[in-house]
Amino acid sequence: MISTLRKISLTQWILVAMVIGTFVGWLLPEQAQYLKPLSNIFLRMIKSLIAPLIFSTLVIGIAGHGDDMKRVGRLALKSIIYFEIVTTLALFIGLGAVNLAQPGVGVKQIDPEKKAEEEAGKLRKDPIKFNEVLEHTVPTSIFHAASENEVLQIVFWSVMFGAALTQVRGKPQEFMLHGMEALAETMFKFTGIVMKYAPIGIGAAIAVTVGHSGIGILLNLLKLILTLYLALFVFMVMVLLPAAMLTRIPLRKFGKAIKEPALIAFSTTSSEAALPKAMQAMQAIGVPKRVVAFVMPTGYSFNLDGTTLYLAVASIFACQVIGKEMSFGEQLIMMFTLMLTSKGVAGVPRASLVILSGTLASSAHLEPQQVALVLGLIMGVDELMDMARTTVNLIGNCLASCIMARWEGEFDDNATGILEEEKPAATPQTVAPPRAK
Repeated sequence: MISTLRKISLTQWILVAMVIGTFVGWLLPEQAQYLKPLSNIFLRMIKSLIAPLIFSTLVIGIAGHGDDMKRVGRLALKSIIYFEIVTTLALFIGLGAVNLAQPGVGVKQIDPEKKAEEEAGKLRKDPIKFNEVLEHTVPTSIFHAASENEVLQIVFWSVMFGAALTQVRGKPQEFMLHGMEALAETMFKFTGIVMKYAPIGIGAAIAVTVGHSGIGILLNLLKLILTLYLALFVFMVMVLLPAAMLTRIPLRKFGKAIKEPALIAFSTTSSEAALPKAMQAMQAIGVPKRVVAFVMPTGYSFNLDGTTLYLAVASIFACQVIGKEMSFGEQLIMMFTLMLTSKGVAGVPRASLVILSGTLASSAHLEPQQVALVLGLIMGVDELMDMARTTVNLIGNCLASCIMARWEGEFDDNATGILEEEKPAATPQTVAPPRAK
């Protein structure tokens, strides 16, 4: 019995936990809310290793292999151009889907207006500005950035630290690099330990989500959910798949590598929760450590494909619910605003709703009461939509790291795709006794 259980992979345990969590949330919705601490424990453990993992791997990537800053700058430029192209395509696919499906036409106003206003009141009223994003990139303290899991700030500080370390020579540099290598190795082992708890945390997260959302609100807003899921599927088939094929990314190996991180992202609605495992998986399939360490944390702020597509769908959905007619030109202006304001705000709490509320007020010119009403509707099913967009965010960033490695000429096609802790232990060789003379 025990030997059979040990043969079950982590992915299979996670799937079993998701099924059990779904039934618990459906049959016992009130009791399921008591499982939230189990989910929060998992998320807290994962978040605690984000900062040291990104810091150590990024510093090694810049300073540990003789990289000069021109090489880092070239990788950064390629990444930003790729991010911008892909997220723009995501916006237009979302725009097309919501105009074809018209999910906001005829939607019942489920939530009371007062409750909707209270929910919307929790968000900031003013739209996010570019200068705020720019300032937010630079930390006042690396310790504060690490404690708040400000990924973009950690990336910025780590790049600066790595650049400074390239100018250090002799034993001080060797000492620091050895320390970073030891820290990175330890954090990857730390990730392996935390992942053994993943099925419990993920099962609890699913139970809480299903128990909180209920069935009634899903039926009322089912068209919106289906529009988003279908648009995300079209985006992956029409954008991510061709990009992977054009750059000769081994699709089977890539799909197998992202299976577990994608399940974690889907069930926890947290890119952070899946980031350490995804970084390990990308290195295992042949992406160099320096590319993974730079592209994936940066993409966490600038390459949110799923969130960008969701914003396009949600913004036009809001106008449809209110009955506000918008010309194609006005919709394009709104998409341009979303494209600018959605960059670098991953650390803002409920970032997508913050951006959405600001855009509806400034670009769609909706009244505060109308914004509050629509946000109240969307918040009812936001967790279910968050599952899908977070998963696509993760898949998009994993693929971006592979594509950047290929463009840099450093993708290892001979990599096995097997993580270190998954390698079978070497069986000791039996030595035949010497034959008697």
